[in-house]
Amino acid sequence: MSRGTGTRPVPRLLLFAATTGYQIRVFADAARRLGIDLTLATDRCHVMEDPWGDQAIPVRFDRIAESVDALRGHPCDGMVAVGDRPAVLAAEAAEALGVPFHPPAAARACANKFLARQLYQSAGLRVPAFFQAPLAEGPAAAARRASFPCVLKPLGLSASRGVIRADNQSEFAAAFERIRAMLDTSEPYLQVEAYIEGREFAVEALVTDGHLQPLAIFDKPDPLEGPYFEETVYVTPSRQPAAVQHELIDTIAAAVRALGLRHGPVHAELRHNRDGAWILETAARPIGGLCAKALRFEWCEKGTDESVPRRGVPSGPCAAWTNPSVPGFATLEELILRHALGEDVSAARRESPASGVMMIPIPKGGIYRSVDGLDQAALVPGVDDVIITAKEGQHLVPLPEGASYLGFIFARAATPEKVETALRQSHAALRFQIATALDTFKPSS
Repeated sequence: MSRGTGTRPVPRLLLFAATTGYQIRVFADAARRLGIDLTLATDRCHVMEDPWGDQAIPVRFDRIAESVDALRGHPCDGMVAVGDRPAVLAAEAAEALGVPFHPPAAARACANKFLARQLYQSAGLRVPAFFQAPLAEGPAAAARRASFPCVLKPLGLSASRGVIRADNQSEFAAAFERIRAMLDTSEPYLQVEAYIEGREFAVEALVTDGHLQPLAIFDKPDPLEGPYFEETVYVTPSRQPAAVQHELIDTIAAAVRALGLRHGPVHAELRHNRDGAWILETAARPIGGLCAKALRFEWCEKGTDESVPRRGVPSGPCAAWTNPSVPGFATLEELILRHALGEDVSAARRESPASGVMMIPIPKGGIYRSVDGLDQAALVPGVDDVIITAKEGQHLVPLPEGASYLGFIFARAATPEKVETALRQSHAALRFQIATALDTFKPSS
């Protein structure tokens, strides 16, 4: 540890990330509030001039050994990673430097859909039928092995990027070629899976010494039936019966064991239908973008009726947290930073009001011009904030090729139903101006 103004040690953390975007800034702000020396390790440093003024460390996520060697001269007390590829390097660096994090093999499995599916299947978890399709063999041969409906996926892309449903051979061929065009020459395969019916959920959690601490179950109220699977609305707490919620948590705990995850945040995606819970993805990182802004936590003393139960995601009134960004509450980023340094955060629980986020989808490709209706959208009862992250002149690419959103809407209310209504009413008030490729675009002066 480094030393502060007196004899008090200042904890050091390395934050691995592929960009210096808004999510990274939120972590930096949280670290300043907590008195943590946070250093960024990123592969974008060659185009930056020390944006934080704190000597960000240049690394290459495709050169693990070289990057780990470069990090050996930077002692730290913990690791945090934002993104799947950064999590792999963080795991290798943590092992080399002797600090807690997920093992390298587990982080690699999380970043590879085929390997993860194999581990889930071996552990007896409910997974769809799946196989790898060599890109070189073309769509016709792969389609003969598929049953319909099915879903085609790139092995290494995160979220819903490149995920396409096909209901017949012609749709399969179109999806195959579309995904192949997205991938570079280093990726020889894509994955084909049977389509799973049912509702979709996301779960945010921490893992400590291999044990799962669930933080929130998000319902995804949109059907997400394809052909693309763009995530939009997340609402917590879940409106599902307690038995369903327990099954979701138990499935994720089993997935964590199957993958070998040990210490750090996890973000998981599942479906649930009449057969039960199906694990889709488990990531060795927290939820992406600004979505974590939808979560706030209170502190509950252990040994009381308000402490965290063995299963489920608790919420309710508890004691105030120290050094919060919002009086009485801690953010997810603050919780993750404390956990990375070895602090016991098992008594944290989500605030009692319902909350949610809408990731504002890109309705069409083109050049972003402007948005109208922001004031009206922000005044919808229950809406906390409307943040537009798209920039004037930005080239917008929708799913399945795209990997971004126009922005985020956040809401809090007494019930999940009111949160969902607030998010949708706020979104309906927004009117985005997106120029097509044939339009003349002149940025404002």
